[in-house]
Amino acid sequence: MATLQNNPQVCPYNLYAEQLSGSAFTCPRSTNKRSWLYRILPSVSHKPFESTDQGHVTNNWDEVDPDPNQLRWKPFEIPKASQKKVDFVSGLHTLCGAGDIRSNNGLAVHIFLCNTSMGDRCFYNSDGDFLIVPQKGKLLIYTEFGKMIVQPNEICVIQRGMRFSVDVFEETRGYILEVYGVHFELPDLGPIGANGLANPRDFLIPVAWYEDRQVPGGYTVINKYQGKLFAAKQNVSPFNVVAWHGNYTPYKYNLENFMVINAVAYDHADPSIFTVLTAKSLRPGVAIADFVIFPPRWGVADKTFRPPYYHRNCMSEFMGLIKGHYEAKEGGFLPGGGSLHSTMTPHGPDAECFEKASKAKLVPERIADGTMAFMFESSLSMAVTKWGLKTSHCLDDNYYKCWEPLKSHFTPNSRSPAGPK
Repeated sequence: MATLQNNPQVCPYNLYAEQLSGSAFTCPRSTNKRSWLYRILPSVSHKPFESTDQGHVTNNWDEVDPDPNQLRWKPFEIPKASQKKVDFVSGLHTLCGAGDIRSNNGLAVHIFLCNTSMGDRCFYNSDGDFLIVPQKGKLLIYTEFGKMIVQPNEICVIQRGMRFSVDVFEETRGYILEVYGVHFELPDLGPIGANGLANPRDFLIPVAWYEDRQVPGGYTVINKYQGKLFAAKQNVSPFNVVAWHGNYTPYKYNLENFMVINAVAYDHADPSIFTVLTAKSLRPGVAIADFVIFPPRWGVADKTFRPPYYHRNCMSEFMGLIKGHYEAKEGGFLPGGGSLHSTMTPHGPDAECFEKASKAKLVPERIADGTMAFMFESSLSMAVTKWGLKTSHCLDDNYYKCWEPLKSHFTPNSRSPAGPK
């Protein structure tokens, strides 16, 4: 496929040239995103789109009244394959979000719950990028750029406009962070230096793979556009890209490759040091969304309460758990569930964690071995959907009780803390 042109008069192998633009043509070169795809048929070869079943996908942030309480969900229930076949798209459930799709400013958090492969169906998102976090079951993702296998403890990003289809091999569950109008990028490292956190070399992209396949019954292309789902039929597989080049691609990353930075003297560092990817807003240092993880690491801080501190935040914090037990809440916060601490809503370690950590002997120790918790953090104030608050039947009404046993240790006549013996 080597050629000196992007779109010659006649492409090698008599293919069609098609450009996929992920940014405006006039963006600075450092942020300009596009790829050239060389296809057996161009993607325009389809019947008209028509509205289709919306399922539980929404961008209506006014379905129910706002709820400022600390919210926690039990593991979201995966439908049984023996009862109903549900694929990745029909298993999308919008949990919370904020902003406006039409002005390209905002985000949504979705849960996917599925038990069957998509078959002759694919999906693309006109509204934003999907950061996909599988929690149970691996995903085989077919894209126009090639194939990716994404396991739990890995993530992938399918950027705006890219067509993909998902095969699953068991009852499968995971989380999705969708951002509108911006793309995920690596955070700036500042005084950390040239190396650390998620290193660019560890992000993997697919190699070209294609199928020249007719689909007599019609292949269904599903599009999410302005928050609504539409479907169109075509006679061929959309994965007919024989070759491509460019910098606008899907990609995956193994969370085990994260190079952890942590406090080595005293105090608990802010969780921003665990940022894997960020989607920046127009305000310097403020993100539409950050993807943050809490990976296995050493805790060595001296004279310090080592678990996460009590906190009220101008940001919204959605947390999920891929595996293991989160250090600040050993019980109740389970893999496949989640929590949302909204703007300025107080949160922090439960009573058991506080008592244990306040009395612990401070020696170097491993933290979070066998565990991977993560956070979707946003500068926007997220609203929870009706499915999240009611229809899912997974909301934990007793979450607030984990802080009820907290008691006063105030000693007005003695400034010196008791500390561990």
